[in-house]
Amino acid sequence: MKKTLLTLAAIFVFVVAHTQSVFGTWKTKDDETNEEKSHVEIYEASGKLYGKITKLLRERADRLCEKCPGERKNQPVLNMIILVNMVLKEGMWQAGDILDPEKGKWYRCKIWLKEGDPNTLVVRGYLGPFYRTQYWTRVK
Repeated sequence: MKKTLLTLAAIFVFVVAHTQSVFGTWKTKDDETNEEKSHVEIYEASGKLYGKITKLLRERADRLCEKCPGERKNQPVLNMIILVNMVLKEGMWQAGDILDPEKGKWYRCKIWLKEGDPNTLVVRGYLGPFYRTQYWTRVK
């Protein structure tokens, strides 16, 4: 009986920890129209957080990033890595960058789960002292 309770407790802790993680697939929305735009998969590699577009919801799957700088210019937006080099500091992922394929610009970035809602990801991009915040929804 004691082993069963310990096992159930361990499973519960694992499930709660997993649902409160930023890792997984998130649905993005357009800031201006509130229309669903894409799915972004957030994953960890070499201790840093990355995110790539895994599904386009309102555009053709073969859309190219015409405005993107450098090696991403004229590359497919689908499967493009748009979140790079994020590190966990002070309870949030930060010190990395996010690409806005629509504008072709990189921004400094911080992300964290919305307080009290593990299914909403707060994504904040910075350009100097100015910032823009988006709220992404977990895809279940």
